[in-house]
Amino acid sequence: MKLIVLRAGDAAAPVAARRGQFLSWIQREAGDAWAGDWHEHDVRTDAPLPGARDADAFIMTGSSSSVTERAPWMLRSEELIRAIAAAKTPFFGICFGHQMVGQALGGRVAKNPRGREIGTVDVRVLSHLPRDLILEGLGDRFRANHTHVDSVVDLPPGAQRLAETDLEPNAAFSIGTSVKCVQFHPELDGDSMRGYIEARSAIIAGEGGDPAWLLARATDAPEGASTLRSFLRFAARPRP
Repeated sequence: MKLIVLRAGDAAAPVAARRGQFLSWIQREAGDAWAGDWHEHDVRTDAPLPGARDADAFIMTGSSSSVTERAPWMLRSEELIRAIAAAKTPFFGICFGHQMVGQALGGRVAKNPRGREIGTVDVRVLSHLPRDLILEGLGDRFRANHTHVDSVVDLPPGAQRLAETDLEPNAAFSIGTSVKCVQFHPELDGDSMRGYIEARSAIIAGEGGDPAWLLARATDAPEGASTLRSFLRFAARPRP
């Protein structure tokens, strides 16, 4: 089994200096849910992208970039996402990855009209039956760590909205059985979340937020992290 993490950005520099990059965080939270090989491909480089069937599953990371920039590497990556979705290869989009899926498959990404969402946030599960596989074992509410300014303001055709927050109506969505996307960061633990808040504290305060309140509330979010493990267990199942 082979999983490719599509690296779309770097962790905030002060946090990365202490804790490393997204791949190691994803691997930590994955635990024993994925026993196969791990590979990383930085989609921002000119290196040829993998094919849609070159892995048993893909994950796309977060990024400080904005999908709305429409940079050449983003357009190439969107082509890959469309191919992955067509091939029905399991795909998990995190934050920027979630947004890129939304844009690539016919939705629209823009700055969140409700403002920046950062910190440990309550997520509400929408009452779909049966419940989507990435939400298995979770109650009607759970906490997850967020840091984003952009949002998928219009979902792609065929997408099913799975969860929401006070600031983000599309906190999670799925497309078919294979594409799962979360606006939050299942790989961020409490320490990393506090590092992000500290790194963005001047911006948060300038926007009228309260960094001290956010820091006091920031914590590990194992329920949010469980969405990643549920996806990986699904991706590891034998498929026809």
